[in-house]
Amino acid sequence: MNYSTLKKTVALSLATAFAISANAQDATPTSSSAKTFGGKKQYRTWTLGLNGGFSIPAVITGGSNDFGSNVAFGEYKLGGYYGLSLRKQFGHVFGLEGNLYRGHVNHVNKAPAAGNLAPGWGPAGQTYNSAQTQVQYDANLSGYFNLATIDFLNRTNAVNFYGKVGYGIIAYNPVLYTGYDLDGTEVNNKGNYGDAGDNNDYIRQAYIPVGVGVKFKLGDRVALDLGYDAKFIDGDNFDGVYAKGTSKDKFSVVRAGLEFSLGSKSKPDLNWVNPIAMMYDELKDPTLRQEVEALKGRVTNVEQAVEDLKKDSDGDGVADHLDKCPNTPAGAKVDGSGCELDTDGDGVPDWKDKCPLEKGSAELDGCPTMSSGTIAGVSNIQFEYNSSVLRTSSYPTLDKVSSMVRSNKIAGLQLDGHASSEGTEAYNMQLSIDRANAVKTYLVNSGVDAKKVSTKGYGETRPIASNATEEGRVANRRVEFREK
Repeated sequence: MNYSTLKKTVALSLATAFAISANAQDATPTSSSAKTFGGKKQYRTWTLGLNGGFSIPAVITGGSNDFGSNVAFGEYKLGGYYGLSLRKQFGHVFGLEGNLYRGHVNHVNKAPAAGNLAPGWGPAGQTYNSAQTQVQYDANLSGYFNLATIDFLNRTNAVNFYGKVGYGIIAYNPVLYTGYDLDGTEVNNKGNYGDAGDNNDYIRQAYIPVGVGVKFKLGDRVALDLGYDAKFIDGDNFDGVYAKGTSKDKFSVVRAGLEFSLGSKSKPDLNWVNPIAMMYDELKDPTLRQEVEALKGRVTNVEQAVEDLKKDSDGDGVADHLDKCPNTPAGAKVDGSGCELDTDGDGVPDWKDKCPLEKGSAELDGCPTMSSGTIAGVSNIQFEYNSSVLRTSSYPTLDKVSSMVRSNKIAGLQLDGHASSEGTEAYNMQLSIDRANAVKTYLVNSGVDAKKVSTKGYGETRPIASNATEEGRVANRRVEFREK
């Protein structure tokens, strides 16, 4: 069989495969629930291949072998080669494939013209004109790459181009012949390989397999596989002779076969997935669009619910859904339930209570009612509006108190200063202190020991009368005497 015949055979096979795959693409594709982002578990990822073909003692990258120096191109004698493969696909593009082959490779010289002899040289310098290498096994593990997994013109792929490269071990026995067409005297060294005494039937060598091919999808589980493999052996004895000395032998295999997808029928084969088309379909899927729109609506509702939860109509810092007193005045201090604080429990909220730590009445702004004068027989000292100057009318009362302290009828004295509600709270507080100090100064100047007298200002917080009337305001501008 020459290369002309080979080319015709391959061309016919390709034409047949393209016709089958075209019909497969035109047919209505089966529906699949596979999703681009659904992970590998939704696909079939194991495939089993069976193939056979013919071997050639050369590779397409060039270079001559030990029997090829006078062979006219295209006149190789082809050998038989067959095997099986098992592949695990890890993604749309990459997989790992194990291959196991058997067969033989023929190495034949063309019968030379007179005086034109270029034989191979075997053991002990013997001339050999042909050889047949019997391959017991040829095993390799290769990385498998889908080079054109995506067919942009069709919704589903039906033609895949691929390449693969790996590492293998090959066991072989080259049988030499003195004739030009595997005839003549035969030399078979089977059982004599290895070191002395090993008596091995086959030589074992590592090799590098490199392959390319094309696959045509014939059905949901079956594909036609046409491929070419070049095998680069780590040795120069594959053809039984050492004509090149330091060169490495090589051969190639042209093969055809069927590949079967393994796994659940309900899942698509990962090898034929078009991820871009799937992504387009998935993103344009009306059901998905409806789900996205529904999700947008749910997100809007959640956002609105969050805003409702944050709503605080009265601005007291407690959200409406937790606020038990939803209409508290602006600036009011509230508790965790949104109700106004009333520390002393007198019914006057703290923000309005001028005596927040003492129970009082609403009429006195939350302060308790106080008696006028706290020492028997001593009246309060009164002051003019906005003044801390003692009235002369107060002197008799002050002299009486001074005499009581100096005669030790009173061991100690506290002077409480007060003010009416005109002006600011801070100003009235200071005014009440000044009034108490004015009384102390008078008593000390009259001979009272200063250590026996203390002062305290209450501002406008402890009225004894309503500040709503002038009469009440006059009563509130005072200093009271308390024994301590």
